[in-house]
Amino acid sequence: MPTITNIEDLRVLAQKRVPRMFYDYADSGSWTESTYQNNESDFQKIKLRQRILVNMENRSTQTTMIGQQVAMPVAIAPTGLTGMQHADGEILAARAAKEFGIPFTLSTMSICSIEDVSEQTGRHPFWFQLYVMKDRDFIERLIERAKTAGCSALVLTLDLQILGQRHKDIRNGLSAPPKLTLKNILNIATKPRWAMGMLGTSRRQFGNIVGHVKGVTDMSRLSEWTASQFDPRLNWQDVEWIKKLWGGKLILKGIMDVEDARLAVETGADAIIVSNHGGRQLDGADSSINALPAIVDAVGNRIEVHMDGGVRSGQDVLKARALGAQGCYIGRAFLYGLGAMGQEGVSKTLEIIHKELDLTMAFCGHTNIETVDKRILLPGTFPTP
Repeated sequence: MPTITNIEDLRVLAQKRVPRMFYDYADSGSWTESTYQNNESDFQKIKLRQRILVNMENRSTQTTMIGQQVAMPVAIAPTGLTGMQHADGEILAARAAKEFGIPFTLSTMSICSIEDVSEQTGRHPFWFQLYVMKDRDFIERLIERAKTAGCSALVLTLDLQILGQRHKDIRNGLSAPPKLTLKNILNIATKPRWAMGMLGTSRRQFGNIVGHVKGVTDMSRLSEWTASQFDPRLNWQDVEWIKKLWGGKLILKGIMDVEDARLAVETGADAIIVSNHGGRQLDGADSSINALPAIVDAVGNRIEVHMDGGVRSGQDVLKARALGAQGCYIGRAFLYGLGAMGQEGVSKTLEIIHKELDLTMAFCGHTNIETVDKRILLPGTFPTP
């Protein structure tokens, strides 16, 4: 086993162990992938102010996200097909998050179902991410299932009314489970750990959908249904409808514009996520970290602001916090850990990010995450409203 010191080490190992179509699904963006790449590179342009001779004892990264205590300002992002990075991936990631003390967010397009995660994690509260489909009866049932499973927040994704073009997925013929073409069989044969794990689980299809939608009882009809179900008519009135149905903590994901942020405040949601869907939707959109300060400035303290996109280290978390984000979501970072080493790999991801966050915070002269603001950043290197 190679020595793992950072998220890049986990990415390299995941690339070796996960079949190409599923690794590429996680590690790619739409079109030219410029927004996907800028999400990461724009973090690197922000420089930190090192401070000295500050008492560094008794450091704390604990804070809250939507009123929930968290060990650090980080949540695991909702990612589709997580159970194809590693057998039972959503369950393993949820367990790792529970042990570490941060939220896990389950995607509508997960392989393990809401009930699977609830039952296998001791009904530990987790968050559920919702895609709005044209089949509103299905959406109502899905929300009710999330309530029954004890989910403590609903994350409503607003930027996937239509699907961005992702070239690698098209070339790979992405499907779950993978189609047994000669190309795929040969590639899977080089990933024995992954294959043995998949043989040992019955969870190989979209658990929140198959068996819960009229007419979709197996994988042969699922792709046809999903292709026709993302609702391009989704609007702010639908957000109001969902808020009433849910009745609990609501987080709106996919905000990249100041005007949209102001409209989100008017819905009465509890938080927004500044997010460009990891660069997987509108290629050419701004990076999330660049968009963050103007949105924070526009909404003030009227709604909690979170962000995702490009977070690969604890330093990234600290920079986002300094620019006004109450919390960050990690997607690819935890998927690399999951693909590389299963639950142990997700735990390793969280340990790495926490250690980087803790040490960098201290080097910048702070011992409590609650006192961090943009004064820890070098003037002229960070985006401003």
